[in-house]
Amino acid sequence: MKKTTNLRSIDALIKIMDELRIKCPWDKEQTMDSLKTLTIEETFELVEAINSSDFDDIKNELGDLLLHIVFYSKIASEKNIFDFNDVVESISKKLIYRHPHVYQNKKNISQEQVKKNWEKLKLKEGRKSILSGVPKTLPSLIKAVRIQDKVSNAGFKWDSVYDSKNKVIEEFNELSLEIENSDEKKIEEEFGDFLFSVINYGRFLGINSENALEKTNRKFSRRFKEMEIIIKNDNLELDKLSTTEMLGYWNNLK
Repeated sequence: MKKTTNLRSIDALIKIMDELRIKCPWDKEQTMDSLKTLTIEETFELVEAINSSDFDDIKNELGDLLLHIVFYSKIASEKNIFDFNDVVESISKKLIYRHPHVYQNKKNISQEQVKKNWEKLKLKEGRKSILSGVPKTLPSLIKAVRIQDKVSNAGFKWDSVYDSKNKVIEEFNELSLEIENSDEKKIEEEFGDFLFSVINYGRFLGINSENALEKTNRKFSRRFKEMEIIIKNDNLELDKLSTTEMLGYWNNLK
């Protein structure tokens, strides 16, 4: 590649990929199937960068994801299926079609109406169910949020936050009953129902359950690591402390 090439151009990235598919022994052997787990990894790395508010990392991780899009497009183009320009054209057409309030009738509508219209237009595209667009491979917590968002946009939702709260209480009571009955299968089922209702309650409160749980994970991990350091500085070993002793250290970190 010439040194004068503008590396800020998408064409330059596409050209680099063309060369790598010919000259690099690793790149030329990759398939869509071999790349998919790497794409998932890159996506999580982007999420981690966003959670850390590290904008240099966000920029770099977005570049990694863009590379994967170019990579998949190159593999497809080699089989004359589609290329990168087809990908860009496809998403551009979709955005224009699904935003009639911007590109057609130009009406001022609410965010909620935008969501409802989006789902209706998806069904017109041939999807058999509102839930057809929820990937089966999504992590279960995120999948629950997406399912609830979609059915809510269709009008299938509680009338108020109080109704949602009462559902949480109802599911917790059902879980407690099955725990008393010692039915492991039923306990798991009711625990799942309870979690689903809690996530839905979070939606009513304007809380993203995935974000909330991740913040708690980080808070717990930070506090536990601090406790480990204090215990080590006291010349003690964590696994030799009693639960009461560990809780004493834990509570002192509040």
